[in-house]
Amino acid sequence: MAEEPNYRLQYYMFLLSKHYRKILLGLILLIIVFTSIRTVGPEEEGVVLYVGQFDRTVEPGLHFILPFGIEEMEKIPVQRQLKQEFGFRTVEAGTNTQYSRENFGDESLMLTGDLNLANVEWVVQYRIVDSYNYLFQVRNADKALRDMSESAVRKVVGDRTVNEVLTVGRQEVATSVEVLLQKMCDEYQNGIRIDQVVLQDVNPPEPVKPSFNAVNEAQQERETLINQAESEYNRIIPRARGEADETIQLAEAYALKRVNVATGEADRFNSLFEEYVKAPEVTRKRLYLETMERLLPKIGDKVIVDENGNNVLPLLNLNQPQNNKP
Repeated sequence: MAEEPNYRLQYYMFLLSKHYRKILLGLILLIIVFTSIRTVGPEEEGVVLYVGQFDRTVEPGLHFILPFGIEEMEKIPVQRQLKQEFGFRTVEAGTNTQYSRENFGDESLMLTGDLNLANVEWVVQYRIVDSYNYLFQVRNADKALRDMSESAVRKVVGDRTVNEVLTVGRQEVATSVEVLLQKMCDEYQNGIRIDQVVLQDVNPPEPVKPSFNAVNEAQQERETLINQAESEYNRIIPRARGEADETIQLAEAYALKRVNVATGEADRFNSLFEEYVKAPEVTRKRLYLETMERLLPKIGDKVIVDENGNNVLPLLNLNQPQNNKP
């Protein structure tokens, strides 16, 4: 039995043979449209390359570029803050951020100025401010920035002691690294601006960490004892100095009093001597009377008898009260 011809397929083949040029042209146009339109995000800037060379930059939005590799576009996140991590990597960001510190010891382990080792972890936050310089002035600008960051941190840490890096000098180290790294970026003209350098964590190496903690505890105890001694010194010494000043002032006042009294007595004696020279008998008698007047009231009860008197009893109970009889 002979097969019936497929008239629908023959019809489609007829249309294809008749309009194949239009269909091919449409397909080519679709390919050109899909390969020539590029979208630049709101935080990005497009750098268009014409046959591998820089041609222009474009703003966020839809843009047409020549197809088939004649023009290419690189999207650069110029409005976004980027970061590079050293000594660790962020595994999962969020409320409970998780970090990984495995196999990054070569980045973070460095030598300090006093020939000690420190494990320094830090973050460099930066922005791309010139997309042309970022792409064409330095080959692989991101890797170059990592190398410059490590060089800057090792230089700054190498000029300081391990105690400065681990304790009070951390902020100074971060600031110095930021300034030095920005200076290096300006010299290389890589189109990068450093926003901030943050020392994430600074610790001694794990093998010597217990010994280092023991040294830190001893230093803290020493500082505590020094502060207590200074407090005791500030409490006792000012009081002792005040008491010494008070004693000195009392002694000076006593000395001044004695000098003034002695001076007055000397002046009085000189005055009496001058009067005595003028009238010796009168002055002598006056002095005798004044002396007796001053002394007699201090003697108490007195009995004055004649040395030749024979009528006085040898025992007189003069201190007992007498009963007056009628």
